[in-house]
Amino acid sequence: AIPITLPSDFDQLREKWVDDPLEYLTSLHLDPQGKRLVATTRGRVFVLPVGAGRRVRVTRQPGVRYRDAVFTADGKSVLALSDASGELEWWKLPADGIGDGEALTSDGSILRFEGVLSPDGERLAYDDKNNDLWMLELDGGGQTLVSTNRQGVAERAWSSDGRWLAFTQADPNTFVRIHLYDIEQQRLTALTSNRVNSRYPAWSPDGKFLYFLSDRNLRSRVGGPWGPRQPEPYFDKTMKIYEVALRKGLRSRFREPDELGPTAAGKSASEGVELEGLAGRLREVPVPPGDYSDLAVNGSFLFWLERDPERRGGKLQALKIEPESEKPKPVELANQVLAFELSANGKKLLVRRAREVYVIDARAAKPKLAEARVDLRDWKFPIDVREDFRQLFLDAWRLERDYFYDPGMHGLDWDAMRDKYLPLVERVTTRMELNDLIGQLVSELSALHVSVRGGDHRQDEDEIRLASLGARLARDPEAGGYRIEYVYRSDPDYPDERSPLADPELDVRAGDVITAVNGVSALDSPGIGALLRNQQGRQVRLRISRDGQARDWIVEPTANERELRYDDWEYTRRLRVEERSSDRIGYVHLRAMGSRNLTEWYRHFYPVFDRAGLIVDVRHNRGG
Repeated sequence: AIPITLPSDFDQLREKWVDDPLEYLTSLHLDPQGKRLVATTRGRVFVLPVGAGRRVRVTRQPGVRYRDAVFTADGKSVLALSDASGELEWWKLPADGIGDGEALTSDGSILRFEGVLSPDGERLAYDDKNNDLWMLELDGGGQTLVSTNRQGVAERAWSSDGRWLAFTQADPNTFVRIHLYDIEQQRLTALTSNRVNSRYPAWSPDGKFLYFLSDRNLRSRVGGPWGPRQPEPYFDKTMKIYEVALRKGLRSRFREPDELGPTAAGKSASEGVELEGLAGRLREVPVPPGDYSDLAVNGSFLFWLERDPERRGGKLQALKIEPESEKPKPVELANQVLAFELSANGKKLLVRRAREVYVIDARAAKPKLAEARVDLRDWKFPIDVREDFRQLFLDAWRLERDYFYDPGMHGLDWDAMRDKYLPLVERVTTRMELNDLIGQLVSELSALHVSVRGGDHRQDEDEIRLASLGARLARDPEAGGYRIEYVYRSDPDYPDERSPLADPELDVRAGDVITAVNGVSALDSPGIGALLRNQQGRQVRLRISRDGQARDWIVEPTANERELRYDDWEYTRRLRVEERSSDRIGYVHLRAMGSRNLTEWYRHFYPVFDRAGLIVDVRHNRGG
């Protein structure tokens, strides 16, 4: 045997600094007073000051991922999920980063998700991959299953006294309802029906009202199913804001005063929630319907996001709770908002944009965002790449276990698969190699739609794209350049999709020869692509020769030759079917199953739906 050694400095295993933690941010929450943030990013937990102060790295255990950290009620600790045991368990960690943490659970067997802490700090409501909603007693009193089915749970909100938990749960008919859980009586009550979707419950701090959003404004923008492509109903701005009086005799603060009624919310002889007649004490908040989400309330104002279906983020709106006679109008606090959160004391709002974080006063007044921005510009931290590789592998193994459609894992001993491939992680030196190893692991399942992609791959900053002229070219030294063998074709009804050389003003044909690109001889480079680097979408001057006559043309190369080639293949299949059937048979190709492909179906199916036959071609379909 001949020993072979390949020396390397393994630079991709060196300590790595995360320069933009916001890129990897998975959760961000305010402390009860709105003075600090707890951030979970890249599996690490940090406590960050809103103003001046120390940035605290709360977790330092190598090879462990933490998730969904939140502050405790006193702000001295944070609660987070940790996979140190091999399963996700709840831990209590010191918010100052000094001292050891404490495991609160030890019974994990499936993925767990973010918890919502009760105002008294005694309980944590969280859900898991089984779509179960659990209530964890933080004093060691165990856990209670709250939800009643596994159709899906979402938002959770506690009453200010911590006795009641409001949460949303889907019914078997898929409609989402709001339920109220009485901690003392351990009794569940449905607040809304399963004939509409109701979401984002929010309790008023005084315990008198509960607010929520519901999609009850069903007014289609499409007048009927008649017309081209059989238009279906489209419901826009479906959400309304509702208020429920939790006890009899309470007068809404939105109600106009009259000669018999008080100007403020009426008093009730009882406390808590009166369940009898609860659903009947419903009232619309005087706000026009819209695409709303993420409702919150403090003593004086309502807050919500108004989404734009075609844009990322939305407008953060605030409304003063006052009689309709005062004509309250929403005030836009910020736009392009991805998420917001109201502090436990109701005085501050955390506002998050793509790369910016703000903390503003919780009121209906336009803030000065520049002054409210949390300075995170120099926040960065190091990671041990090899430890991360091991954790990423185990995370992938666990995610596949919990998300795979067959709990029996196609008959595989999934624990044995972990043990088989885990030792190989020690030999991995790049993220690409790790992806290959994870791919080998999941391939044991012999299942479609199981793949690995993404990650921190090393990229060359000088990587330059090759633009395309949208044609097959062949080097022809005798002709003095590159001969055009074929120009990719496309549907003439859509000129914006045609090949750059298919522009009718150019009069370019197969057999023509490109002899120069931007004044440089086409044969002076190893390939014509070298002359088209980084030229996509830019004007390029070509000299094209035909029958000994040369002429210059201006074209704009494209960055996506693959799309042009695919369009050509699809269009020419259609022409072949129509030619051989004398237009009696239609042809529709379905590339994949995404929203764009639905548009393609409408575009190609309805023009030929009335033909004697139809070929639906799903070759090369990428799924979705």
